[in-house]
Amino acid sequence: MSLDLLIPFGILLILVVYLIYSRSKFEKEIVEVYEEKLQEWKKHATTSKEKEEKPVKKLAGLVFKTGYKVSVELTDESARGMLEKGKFEISEIKKDK
Repeated sequence: MSLDLLIPFGILLILVVYLIYSRSKFEKEIVEVYEEKLQEWKKHATTSKEKEEKPVKKLAGLVFKTGYKVSVELTDESARGMLEKGKFEISEIKKDK
């Protein structure tokens, strides 16, 4: 009678051991695949800081005031169009006192 229950429990034990082994093997494979994908992503990805480059300031001209008249002498002709269209901003250089 004890032999009758021993066979199903033996099969159940073997089945449980097989399922635990196959699951751990599957998890290791998944982890390896995702680690490879992470390394590949790191190699090909660029950060947003690298893409966002601030425009470089270039000297385009000098501003002079003579009496009540303001004149602009351009050193770079590419800035002429923006000045004629009025696309510029005025900022003050703060002096330390």
